[in-house]
Amino acid sequence: MKTKRINQHTHVLYNTPQYTDNEIIEKSIGFYQWLETRRTVRDISSESIPCEVIENIVMSASTAPSGAHKQPWTFCVVSDSEIKKEIREAAEKEEYESYNGRMSDRWKGDLAPIGTDWKKPFLEEAPYLIVAFKRVYEIDEEGKKHNNYYVNESVGIACGLLIAAIHNAGLVTVTHTPSPMNFLQRILKRPENERPFLLLPVGKSKGEVYVPNLKRKEKEEVIKFY
Repeated sequence: MKTKRINQHTHVLYNTPQYTDNEIIEKSIGFYQWLETRRTVRDISSESIPCEVIENIVMSASTAPSGAHKQPWTFCVVSDSEIKKEIREAAEKEEYESYNGRMSDRWKGDLAPIGTDWKKPFLEEAPYLIVAFKRVYEIDEEGKKHNNYYVNESVGIACGLLIAAIHNAGLVTVTHTPSPMNFLQRILKRPENERPFLLLPVGKSKGEVYVPNLKRKEKEEVIKFY
């Protein structure tokens, strides 16, 4: 491995792939068209999947860039049926409160085409739940706190890669963010420097699955060139 000292730190040579313009275009189109097939799925089968797949998915997410390379994330993988049941009950309690008082009529109207409600059976039915926690700071062996940087941005990027990795494995998920989510920290007994960020049930789809007939924005609405 070829190395170089820069500002008194060792850097390694990164061999970036060299493609022609046509190859770059072809690869970018292929990746976009593949990601375009991804959909949020709530009908998740309880059929088991190898734990190794989940490990690979999470480690793919952990390749994300992060502020000062602090990697401020912990991914908790839950397969225990009793813990999943406890998470579902706590999540549905918060969701019931949201649908019956916290949410505005406009918010519920925006959700109507998706067909969601406070009931979240997928939290118990999916073979795995992946709970992403953000590490707001680090604690060393002496109990001293050390800053992490751009934590929300870093964990958000990692979760985006996580969702892509789930899709790549032929599995499905739904991004679940009950509010508040503090019950996840309590149930999973996470340390004080971690905060729940996102909950993802992961598994195979339940046979013939129907999803809302929604359309994504056209590129003219998404991209602005200057």
